[in-house]
Amino acid sequence: MKIAITGGTGFVGREVTKLLIEKGHDVFILSRSISKQTNDVTYIKWLTEDAAPEKELNGFDAFINLAGESINNGRWTTAQKKKIYDSRMQATDEVLRIIKTLQQKPKVLINASAIGIYPASNDKIYTEQSFEVGTDFLAKTVHDWEQKAKLAKNLGVRVAYGRFGIILGKSDGALPLMALPYKMFVGGPIGSAQNWMSWIHVKDVANALLFALEHDIHGPFNVTAPEPKIMEEFGKILSTILKRPHYFPVPAFILKMALGEKSQLVIEGQHVIPEVLLKNGFTFEFPHLPNALTDIYP
Repeated sequence: MKIAITGGTGFVGREVTKLLIEKGHDVFILSRSISKQTNDVTYIKWLTEDAAPEKELNGFDAFINLAGESINNGRWTTAQKKKIYDSRMQATDEVLRIIKTLQQKPKVLINASAIGIYPASNDKIYTEQSFEVGTDFLAKTVHDWEQKAKLAKNLGVRVAYGRFGIILGKSDGALPLMALPYKMFVGGPIGSAQNWMSWIHVKDVANALLFALEHDIHGPFNVTAPEPKIMEEFGKILSTILKRPHYFPVPAFILKMALGEKSQLVIEGQHVIPEVLLKNGFTFEFPHLPNALTDIYP
């Protein structure tokens, strides 16, 4: 397949690009800079005044839209929240504009999303059949992002959006920050330690996105491992893998002081099950947390 990716140089984008190349697909990354041409990937300029990506994208089979300011960058000030929200809306608007102009439309748009759309809860279990939407900043951002991407259906394009859980990787995402206290011998439970952490290995994120491209999946699909953990269990397993103690509790109020509103990513959570992927026969490479962490920290 000929596949266009936005956000292809980010944490998830790099892993997806690597997998698609390994599987023999033609990968085209939409980027503001096209100075990084390689033999494996073609870069197409977009979101600049002189960009006209539609001229190079006719006849493409699929779009994967991962573009957006990282939620892990800095505190969630008013300006940063606007940047997080607007970057997703503007990039998706541009994807829709490109698709609309193409004479031969792609068959599918896979759009990034997040389990942050679900309200935080220690008791409820969420699947794609759960229609509750949270009221906080992240939930609103994710909800509006999905609604924007869904407009591609009006252009005859199949649309699916992967609701990412906490993505585990060695050098990016939340895991390096979570592992740091343990590496410094001061790791331990966070807040009440009973909040859920619906995690997934970054390799399985890439596998799930490719699976959604190749199968008739529509609408939301949860991109989480089938065995979520409460933070207490997650911390104990992480400490075992890193061979470090697990005993210094981190009170929630300290994280709120240090991170502000963004602390909800650590002290709140959702118990999420990837029902759509499982029912469609997806096989996780890392369904169990110890194996996932051992792969990251061999």
